[in-house]
Amino acid sequence: MTKAWRPPMGWNSWDSYGTTVNEQEVLANAQAMHDKLLPAGWNTLVVDIAWYDPTARAHGYNENAPLVLDEYGRQLPDPQRFPSAANGAGFKPLADQIHALGLNFGIHVMRGLPRLAVERDLPVFGTPYTASQIADTSHVCSWNPDNYGIDHSQPGAQAWYDAQVDLFALWGVDYLKVDDMQTPFYSEEIASYAAAIEKAERAHGCEITLSLSPGGWVPTTHVDFLREHAQMWRISDDLWDRWSDIFQQFARLARWAPFQRNGSWADADMLPLGHIGLRAERGDDRQSLLTPNEQRTLLTLWAMGRSPLMVGGDLPTSEPATLELLANPALQEVTAGSKGNCEIIRERVGAEWGKDESYLGDQIVWKAEAADWADGTPSAHAGGFYAAIFWTGSEPHEFSVALQSIVGIAKASQPWAITNLWKGLETLESDARIEGEGPDRVIAATIPAHGTAWLSLDPTEPEE
Repeated sequence: MTKAWRPPMGWNSWDSYGTTVNEQEVLANAQAMHDKLLPAGWNTLVVDIAWYDPTARAHGYNENAPLVLDEYGRQLPDPQRFPSAANGAGFKPLADQIHALGLNFGIHVMRGLPRLAVERDLPVFGTPYTASQIADTSHVCSWNPDNYGIDHSQPGAQAWYDAQVDLFALWGVDYLKVDDMQTPFYSEEIASYAAAIEKAERAHGCEITLSLSPGGWVPTTHVDFLREHAQMWRISDDLWDRWSDIFQQFARLARWAPFQRNGSWADADMLPLGHIGLRAERGDDRQSLLTPNEQRTLLTLWAMGRSPLMVGGDLPTSEPATLELLANPALQEVTAGSKGNCEIIRERVGAEWGKDESYLGDQIVWKAEAADWADGTPSAHAGGFYAAIFWTGSEPHEFSVALQSIVGIAKASQPWAITNLWKGLETLESDARIEGEGPDRVIAATIPAHGTAWLSLDPTEPEE
């Protein structure tokens, strides 16, 4: 089967713990995912940045950090935070525990090689070359001081990534989030890392999903290159629990949705839901500041855009309502089994027609065809459609959308059953319904502030 045949669904430590997550916290989130979310499709745990920095702290990075490296300059987990990694065991013991729960294990790594390896002039595994000979000191990350870039004109350059990824494969890593790759867009580095993954997969008989970050200003003209070399790529910078951040993703996902393909996914970033900010880069310890309606809008938009879903909140200490949202089976159903996903309507709405100063918000409508999953799983709604009506205004608003705009003109006169895919989750659901007769019927709904009506439409036989 195609690697990453559906958009991955998982947990990433960044929004909760920044650079500081430890083994106990990772295992607690793995257990919570297994117990509460695995049946709904959530199956990947990712340890984000700086797992090799024993001086890691909340709210930033450390200059000249004493990174834990092996004799070839490859990063090793800090044994103080990850005790099972002691004595050179690396992440294998932790990966084994996560695999035993039926989950995949992922880690974050920065582009390039550690400055500390260059300063020590450590050898590149399997070559006569050293780190100082392959380093490119002009390609330095603007926001993280740990690494230098790699000069791929030098012999031994590819061998660095080959050796690094080979070690990760030996540990049992299933998922690699590789950062500082796309802003600016380092095509040579991306191709080199993808080649290292392919070599490790052949050597060890494994599969490793490659996720590229960050995503500022990534153009759709790169899509063929990205599909060739990665399974996921970010399309925005970091997203946090602010409505303004969510609002910006409408346009990005509308731009990228037509390019989504099984095995290759444009990624709208992590979901800042649940208990975040425990020791994160931004903000204080908090439950997500997004309202319940905004949280449903976020999840609906990501699902209709077929973005990967990587939640950032600490699962054991998140509110039950958050876990209930994440456990909605429609998230996996739509991301795994839909096609033709696209934004079909986006209109500014004002209190008075033609007067910009009376602007209230945007009405945005998405549609998709329900389809069986790529792994052969039948869809409960095959032959039907999914629709999402979004409202970006700050007060509830009544809308109607022509049924034929979702199901097509030829099918508009057929009988259709409508189901609210968020029904039963809290009390702020929309009241979507089909009104009227014949081909001119409409879907009518009162959409709450920053909210959505997320629907399935299924054909039914006419009543006798």
